[in-house]
Amino acid sequence: MLLSKPPFSILETFSKLDDLIDGNAELAEAIFKAGFQAFLAPTLDSEWVASIVPEKYVCDEYQIYSIVMDHMNVKTSKNDMEKARSCINQFYREWSEEGQVERSKCFDPVISALQTEFSLRKEDQPELDRSSMNVLVPGAGLGRLVFDICRAGFSVEGNEISYHELMASSVILNHTQNVGQFRIAPFALSCSNHISRTDQLRTIQIPDVHPSTELASANQSNVPAHERMSMATGDFCILYSQAEYANTFDAVTSVFFIDTAPNIIRYIETVRNCLKPGGLWVNLGPLLWHHAPHKDDDDERKEKRTRNQVDDAGIGDPGSIELSNEEVLALVQHFGFTIEREEIGSFETGYMTNPKSMLQSNYRPASWTARKKEDDSLS
Repeated sequence: MLLSKPPFSILETFSKLDDLIDGNAELAEAIFKAGFQAFLAPTLDSEWVASIVPEKYVCDEYQIYSIVMDHMNVKTSKNDMEKARSCINQFYREWSEEGQVERSKCFDPVISALQTEFSLRKEDQPELDRSSMNVLVPGAGLGRLVFDICRAGFSVEGNEISYHELMASSVILNHTQNVGQFRIAPFALSCSNHISRTDQLRTIQIPDVHPSTELASANQSNVPAHERMSMATGDFCILYSQAEYANTFDAVTSVFFIDTAPNIIRYIETVRNCLKPGGLWVNLGPLLWHHAPHKDDDDERKEKRTRNQVDDAGIGDPGSIELSNEEVLALVQHFGFTIEREEIGSFETGYMTNPKSMLQSNYRPASWTARKKEDDSLS
């Protein structure tokens, strides 16, 4: 009874949290619809769909898609739920005004490096257009860095293996109608380390810009933005280590990405394959090795690894190794790169961090650029 009364009003708090979760669900529903239309609908027989949908739902897009998923016996796993929750927080980082603090620290130096590289090339070729510089962004997430690089005038291809993030980025990049179209509560599901309950209950609006409008008005290149930006689905190592991608890109940008590798050598070899001789690799991020053993390595994660054994040629390559930053740079040089710039600890940044939380986790990321040798030889 005590906690149900002011100043606690815990039941009222629960009710507000329930409403906020419903608000997050509106965005999740938009992602579900866009994902269904993009990935599943083209494969379905329209007559079969019509035969399983009750007449009362024929005009309800969400119900139609849900019924199809039920008939296909699609199950939502705990991992799916965690990824959906993570996507909400990722929207905060990539597509909100509040997330600009992290983006300016992590994205701006990368774009600045690309602009410097283009300026150097333009000295030799004054007529060069920015669109001639092809950039690859592995681990593209929700697409903000891809968008920002395109807006800066370069041609850019994002790569992402997570369908959850691909669908989420598609909603923002291709389906939003205006700035602030969605209101989400990124911290509603976390009940720890709040100074005030209002911190937990606060909402933010996304996107902070309207992508289509911004790209339509981008004037850094003579080539329209929609012709300079694309997304590729698949395992980075498997896709870009193929011969068809050899010597394709002028630059590769990896932001908070290389520590997702169980074997960093595979990543380096893949970057080396897809970069042109003389091409630039721009990296920024920590080394929180994602595949290192954890105490909470539960049965579900073990089961997931078993299911992924068929993909062991790529990111899921078995046998992880965790290297220091010095060792990573030594490997990069061994595989035919020259380190042109290196700094570490020059700034601190969070990753999807709640700035009002009592718990603040910050990284001191490494930042370096490496150039692929013209002769493409190993050291």
